[in-house]
Amino acid sequence: MKTPQTLFLAWQDPNSRSWFPIGRLTFDGARYQFVYTQGVKEAQNTCSFAPLSSFPYFEQVYTSTHLFPVFSNRLMSHSRPDYANFLQWLNLRDTEAEPLAILARSGGQRETDSLTVFPCPEPDAAGQYQLHFFAHALRHLPESAIERINRLEPGEKLWLAHEFQNPHDSQALTLHTEDHYLVGYCPRYLRSEVFQLLWQDPSSVDLRVERVNLPPTPLQFRLLCRITALCKDDFRPFTSPEYQPLIEEDLVTA
Repeated sequence: MKTPQTLFLAWQDPNSRSWFPIGRLTFDGARYQFVYTQGVKEAQNTCSFAPLSSFPYFEQVYTSTHLFPVFSNRLMSHSRPDYANFLQWLNLRDTEAEPLAILARSGGQRETDSLTVFPCPEPDAAGQYQLHFFAHALRHLPESAIERINRLEPGEKLWLAHEFQNPHDSQALTLHTEDHYLVGYCPRYLRSEVFQLLWQDPSSVDLRVERVNLPPTPLQFRLLCRITALCKDDFRPFTSPEYQPLIEEDLVTA
């Protein structure tokens, strides 16, 4: 059987701007399955999160042979004239452009809600994990930073820094070039894993430019980054309690 593909669903509280991993989607090649994760408890307790209309019961396992609408509605239609350009922005070939691969790379964010998706990476033969993400908050950067981003080359090394004096977000992780330009922020929903890797061994984390999409590409898709990490001491990303199912998948189906 094909190894299940896994995506996590995260929700952002519109007031605090905090992100919570609330659900997990898996696909085994034939069937999709969605389950809420333990992270939804904190979202409930601190931000009064209510269940999604597509998944109205927290302690329920949802299965389908088709991708659930809350995810499929985040995919660009193949019929759109800019679909080929979109795949180029994501640095995906046509043969790689499966629904979950597109969602994993794009994040599936929409202006109409506060949800995003991100993948659970699997280690390669060398025990390394690899994850792609688009740099965040580019619209807040000065024009000189945007110009520097436009000159970045694929494979160019970037550095992470903890912006602990940021008045809006004391846990902010910034992305910097070798010549000290701030070129974006690490997505908030990835930070806990990245911090843990950095605390273990900073040298084990490597951040590179994957692709730069020049104007008129929207800023949200301008800088695609690739982070590679060699996990030590049996550490596996996204295995903390907040990512674990709220209910065992083999107990209930729908």
